[in-house]
Amino acid sequence: MSFADLLRSLPIPIIQAPMVGASTDALALAISGAGGMGTLAAGVLAPAEIGPAVAAMREATDAPFAVNLLMAPAASPDLAEVQLALDRLAPWYTELGAIVPATPNQFAPNFEAQLGALTAAGPPVATFAFSVLTRPQVAALQAAGTYVVGTATTVAEARAWADVGADGVCAQGVEAGGHRSHFLGDIDASLVGTIALVSTICAATQLPVIAAGGIMDGRGVAAALALGASAVQMGTAFLLADEAVTSVPWRRAVIGVGDEPTRLTRAFTGRYARGIENRFMRLMHGVQDDVPDYPVQNRLTQPLRAAATQADDPGMISLWAGQGVTLARPGRAADLVRQWWAEAGHIAAELAVRTGRGLSA
Repeated sequence: MSFADLLRSLPIPIIQAPMVGASTDALALAISGAGGMGTLAAGVLAPAEIGPAVAAMREATDAPFAVNLLMAPAASPDLAEVQLALDRLAPWYTELGAIVPATPNQFAPNFEAQLGALTAAGPPVATFAFSVLTRPQVAALQAAGTYVVGTATTVAEARAWADVGADGVCAQGVEAGGHRSHFLGDIDASLVGTIALVSTICAATQLPVIAAGGIMDGRGVAAALALGASAVQMGTAFLLADEAVTSVPWRRAVIGVGDEPTRLTRAFTGRYARGIENRFMRLMHGVQDDVPDYPVQNRLTQPLRAAATQADDPGMISLWAGQGVTLARPGRAADLVRQWWAEAGHIAAELAVRTGRGLSA
């Protein structure tokens, strides 16, 4: 069975985005159990934790699921650069009454070791962001029975994943919340809307395409499928789900969000990401180009964000969310998935009538 066949076999072609910090295996299992495909966000797991996590997912469900890794580069920053970044963050730590952390010994889990553990675990689907695998790495995963899906923000990146033998591509539009996955060009080159990106990738490659970015309900699902996508990936839409572990201040910010609420920033992590604009983003905007690259800045702000969460202060938390965040709704994840699919069916039926395809003979 091909990956395209797997997507066609899903009762509901909705895939949950990884959502580091907001999702757990409970959310992924609920979505897979409802007929979609849940994703385990393994990017923050130590290599030794990946095998047991995949085994637990496999034990809990017979339905397909995915595991996501972030292809974080190995970090060995200059100590002076790290100290400068910590000095820049010191007033924020002081405001919270938190201690400025010492220079960490490690900035992110070792990706090569994570990949080895993931390959050994052999999950049904593995998805990747921030870069592209080599052809031997893809082949090793496929030999273990795993379909490989890469994230692309441009047609060139989609072609790069096709060239290494990937089974599918996730087209991440500019509307998407969380980190941008661009890796071949600068941030400006990656800011392509979901509609244009899905359409052009479908025309440029033979890979099944998963549409991501700004899809919040059945209307978005129907629209993406009409563009040629084989499935959709939704993340922001699950932030208020019962099974999501969205923190209290993050959840409150989503519920109370106003018009035009999201912005791109690299101030929190050293890599551009979309979230609800807050005080940290605004005041750090002028120096965001000076912060260390991901994962260094990400590691240096982790204790700050944890302290702000404990203090119930959303002004210093990375409130990742996409442009459609105002449409987020609460509820059980399985119910949300089924409701969106029903909405998509109604939209498709109405469109069929509008185009004259739904008239009785």
